[in-house]
Amino acid sequence: MSHSAPHRNRLAGASSPYLLQHAGNPVDWYPWGPEAFEKARAENKLIFLSIGYSTCHWCHVMERESFENPETARLLNAHFVNIKVDREERPDIDRAHMLFVQATTGSGGWPMSVWLTPELEPVVGGTYFPPHSAHGRPGFPEVILRIAEAWREDAEGLRRRGAELLEALASHAAPGRAGGRDPFPGDAARNGFLQLRRAFDAELGGFGRAPKFPHPVAPRFLLRYADAVGRETSEGREALAMVTLTLRRMAEGGMYDQVAGGFHRYSVDRFWHVPHFEKMLYDQAQLALLYLEASQASGDRRFESVARDTLDYVVRDLADPGGGFHSAEDADSYPEAGAAERREGAFAVWTKAEVESVLSPADAEIWCAVFGIDPGGNAPEGSDPHGEFGGRNIPIRRLGDAEAAARFGLPEAEIREVLTRCRGQLRAARAARPLPHRDDKVLAAWNGLMVSALVRCGVALGEPAYLAAGLRALGFVRERMWDPGSGVLLRSWRNDVPGGPGFAEDYACVIAAALDAYEATGEGAWFLWAERLQERMEALFAVPGGAYYGSSGEDPSLRIRMVEDHDGAEPAASSVAAHNLLRFARLLDDPVRRNRAEEVIGAFGSTAGNVPTGMPWLLAAWLDQSREPVRVVLCGSEAERAAFASAIGTHYLPGAVVIHAVPGDPIVERSGFLRSLVEAQKGCSAFVCRGTECRLPVHSAEALAGELGCG
Repeated sequence: MSHSAPHRNRLAGASSPYLLQHAGNPVDWYPWGPEAFEKARAENKLIFLSIGYSTCHWCHVMERESFENPETARLLNAHFVNIKVDREERPDIDRAHMLFVQATTGSGGWPMSVWLTPELEPVVGGTYFPPHSAHGRPGFPEVILRIAEAWREDAEGLRRRGAELLEALASHAAPGRAGGRDPFPGDAARNGFLQLRRAFDAELGGFGRAPKFPHPVAPRFLLRYADAVGRETSEGREALAMVTLTLRRMAEGGMYDQVAGGFHRYSVDRFWHVPHFEKMLYDQAQLALLYLEASQASGDRRFESVARDTLDYVVRDLADPGGGFHSAEDADSYPEAGAAERREGAFAVWTKAEVESVLSPADAEIWCAVFGIDPGGNAPEGSDPHGEFGGRNIPIRRLGDAEAAARFGLPEAEIREVLTRCRGQLRAARAARPLPHRDDKVLAAWNGLMVSALVRCGVALGEPAYLAAGLRALGFVRERMWDPGSGVLLRSWRNDVPGGPGFAEDYACVIAAALDAYEATGEGAWFLWAERLQERMEALFAVPGGAYYGSSGEDPSLRIRMVEDHDGAEPAASSVAAHNLLRFARLLDDPVRRNRAEEVIGAFGSTAGNVPTGMPWLLAAWLDQSREPVRVVLCGSEAERAAFASAIGTHYLPGAVVIHAVPGDPIVERSGFLRSLVEAQKGCSAFVCRGTECRLPVHSAEALAGELGCG
């Protein structure tokens, strides 16, 4: 990447790390905005729109091959007005054009390449283009010249095509689809379970073959399904087994960073061995919470250690000095100081000699045996098509503690001590390598997800440091990224520079985090803030009688306003909002919020009927809506309520809410029943209420744990 190139284009003034990576390109890049649009109209040129993000490996490859190439840049500058967009800052632009690319090519990904008319109508789309024509596939210069010729010879025909395509896409993304009137099918959750069962890899876990993505919302749905049908039923046991096998295999694989904790983006093979090495904040957040919930639901406490290691990685390596969390770490880095080119995975892979140079001979022998470190490298055949890992190893768990103990004639406890010691030494040695680029912008939605994981794990695992880190990050979002006057939440923040207004996903994820903060601490201010954000979300994004648009519609240049109907790497805003509304309804015993949740869920009846696995987190909300509500009411001092909260955290209680019945609590103040509880209780006590019935109070954390276990 040409950070030091003397030429600087219009991206030089951006705050986005991705745009800044391209500020030295010879391509005459513009940011998305009126200046570029007016130039395209004035010169009657097509717009070349390139969308990516700063930690994207193939974005780096296309930059190196094409955008840094003077001749390719000359062609782009001669024929088009060129615009760069950071998909993480502008998910609305990204999703609208990804819809076009997927509809016209059958696939999508990043870097995304789209050509638009001066009226911003898409006409041609794709993803990565190689620099040279080969194997019947045109190279990028040939693509440029073909499109330029088509525009020169038949601009009006392309305009008509663009207008027709845009109309079709707008209809597809319109609220009538997400707000359609198809009833929500009563068998959608079971059909989702059956679809996942058909796709399940019974040997290695996960769904499908390769590449394998963690897709946390699918296992989290399965945990809820198992709980709903009964964990002792056949389908309940099967759903739980799919989750636990998948999580064990993921944690044993190379997709999990065995040295420093945290998860890489996905596995290129079905073995969870060779990953795509970038690390995303949203993955760490969702996976840490998934491993906690799996531990609660299955009783397997080994999953807790994975959650801890993942959170430790985030707090150690992704924390912003101001309190929030950075977005991602790059897949690529320099293999050594002074190297000319970055290489994918260079920071994370090891030769056997490197391991042996760091560890003692005895420790190295154990580590190499446990994690499959070989002199010739350990990438499976077919998993390294570009030959990047020859002689290098991606640590993957080959021996369990008991197997290693038997092999080396040592107690299991000593094996664990050796491995812990080795991890620390290898992590310290790795830190001396050239570090991968970190995308240091703070995104509201991703920080909301991370806060939820830290707060909930902090309470459940009895780790005050996690709770404190989560509350500090939430405070950062409230103080730096929210305007109390207008109620508007920002999308991003970087180096004290605020980003643009937030999207529906930002509001939904931060609302969820604020509700988690209230339930963990009893601080009513978090609940009141969640209510304010929910009111603003309704005003900005709600489809009347339906779900939520992804964007506010205030940008007139974006020709499609979408309702996201897919839970992907991140859950859709409407799915998260449905859970939030159900929580509000249960905390406040509020039928209006419950009806709104039912509207949001019901808006996706068509999706749930046709492709139930497309929105597994929405299916989880539907299951929560269908079950008897559980409210746990806590009375007593802050310390006494914290002890009760820790007892609650040992149980898997989907859909349950926690109310802190203390004087001045905003929920208590609206409920005569709760006020009477506060007045009647003189010491610490907890009530478990199921439906409309509350059981007799208990007065210790142990008794509360027993009461919850009886449900």
